Amino acid sequence: MLKYVAKRGLMLIPVVIGITLFIYVIMSLAPGDPATLILGPDAPYEAVLAKRAELGLNDPVLMRYVKYMAGVLQGDFGSSWYNGFNVLTEFASRLPNTLTLGLMSMAISVVVGIPLGILAAVRQNSMLDYTTLVLAMLFASIPAFWFGLMAQVIFCLTLGWFPATGAESLKHFVLPALTLCTGSLAAQVRLTRTSMLEVIKLDYVRTARSKGASEQRIIGKHVLRNGMLPVATRIGTSLANIISGAIVTESVFSIPGVASLLINAVKIRDVPVVMGVIVVIAVFVGVVNLLVDLTYALIDPRVKLEG
Repeated sequence: MLKYVAKRGLMLIPVVIGITLFIYVIMSLAPGDPATLILGPDAPYEAVLAKRAELGLNDPVLMRYVKYMAGVLQGDFGSSWYNGFNVLTEFASRLPNTLTLGLMSMAISVVVGIPLGILAAVRQNSMLDYTTLVLAMLFASIPAFWFGLMAQVIFCLTLGWFPATGAESLKHFVLPALTLCTGSLAAQVRLTRTSMLEVIKLDYVRTARSKGASEQRIIGKHVLRNGMLPVATRIGTSLANIISGAIVTESVFSIPGVASLLINAVKIRDVPVVMGVIVVIAVFVGVVNLLVDLTYALIDPRVKLEG
């Protein structure tokens, strides 16, 4: 087990290098001069040249990338080119909002989606099954920005139950979490139902029924555990996509989170901010994927993790 974890940790290094190098090159080769964008179009030519020298933009792209990653290894993620704030400090201040939003959304998806998927599979072709599938397809088809805007109109402006924007309390995250979880909830329901139906049709389930085992025991001991591997993968994917999936939701509800920090930095080509967020996301996704693989072995003893 330790050998497997160590190997996966080492494999994460080239993945992070590849992702960050690709993003850095794309940001560097994008049209426009960052120094001109910072100083404005009316800035003197000498001031633009001085700003480029200050930012190190006169060096080759690969040299700038190596210098940046060397600073990251020392815990220095740089400072924003436009606002001057420390990237790591700003990221840490916004991370709790994004994690709160993402974890609440994932909790709703898991707590509601998995039981609904199980019930739909156990009662296949019933009214409950059909209703669940229709609602799942409906939620999967609704754009997050439209759902968020409608939720604000109904529950904030009309009924006054929740605040429309901000992140001062947990009450501010209820509607954003519901908005963010619509697509993942629908996918969770359908995946759980499909996975359960595949296991229910296997021979050992029919054998257990023929031996007189109760339906509750069959579902709980034989079907549920063996059908949870795809569901665990889906949960891990949802956890890994917390930051990237919250971009639209944070924009609609004006939540100062990591996702909005990233999208605003991309718009103005603030390279240190973009790179800092990308590095953390890449490492986070790699760790989550490793935890999903380890969870496989806990759910299904037949899964062996090779070093």
